[in-house]
Amino acid sequence: MLDRSRALVHDFTEGVARHVDSWFGDKPFEQGGKVSGQIGFKFLSRQQEKPDASFRFGARLDMPNVKEKTYLFFGQENERELLTDQPEPFTRHELLLPEDRKEDQTFFAGLGYALRDSIDFRAGLRSGIKPYAHARYRKDWRLGERNRLEFRETVFWNRKDGVGSTTSLNFGHGISRSLAFHWQLAGTISDETDGLAWSNSIGIFKNFGDLRSLSLEGLIGGTTAGSDNVSETGVRAIWKQPVYRDWTLVEVSLGHFWPQGDAKDDNERGWALGVGFKILF
Repeated sequence: MLDRSRALVHDFTEGVARHVDSWFGDKPFEQGGKVSGQIGFKFLSRQQEKPDASFRFGARLDMPNVKEKTYLFFGQENERELLTDQPEPFTRHELLLPEDRKEDQTFFAGLGYALRDSIDFRAGLRSGIKPYAHARYRKDWRLGERNRLEFRETVFWNRKDGVGSTTSLNFGHGISRSLAFHWQLAGTISDETDGLAWSNSIGIFKNFGDLRSLSLEGLIGGTTAGSDNVSETGVRAIWKQPVYRDWTLVEVSLGHFWPQGDAKDDNERGWALGVGFKILF
């Protein structure tokens, strides 16, 4: 059933790509055409909150008759995180926070253009015919044999926020062939943020081979405005492994979170558990 479902999604996505590509010329799709994407489900529960489930879908379509570095994309994602280009470790999905499917999630589609390997432009529409645009710059540095620094800067625009930006850094140090230390941070500023909204994580990542991995992270986040800069701290452990071939992955997350500052007036969130499934195509 999984094989048939994956093939159905892939064939549908490729059919869309072939049809759209035929508008721009007669070059066969096999000469450089490619589609890729993923479908993700996650079931989660936070202490003192109702269990919740979230769905994510995304696809990229590279088409030979369109310019080599131009592509189409579409999917379903958290609306706020889509607009701000939030790094995955700091998304609600990974922080085990519930989402309202109508209020928080949106369908999106658009056109992207890759200028060189480090600069990427995207413009698209989300549910309700709401336009948005991204200009993203990415750069990696090798700092010796065991250290790596990744920088990402995204300038975004939409009607609600106007112009804003998200900056992220990811520093990795290889302790051994299978063990690594990571420090990640991100900051977003726009008309909708209270000052600079920032997130920070420090963790150890262990690779067991065959796409199996375990991570343990300490997390902290908040804003620069107001009397309390820190809104929440926490710890999170994540186990990932394939469950059926290498394109079907399961992820089990266990975390404990402590609200800080004004957030202490809310319900104590305590323990959180998440189980996610991801299908790559």
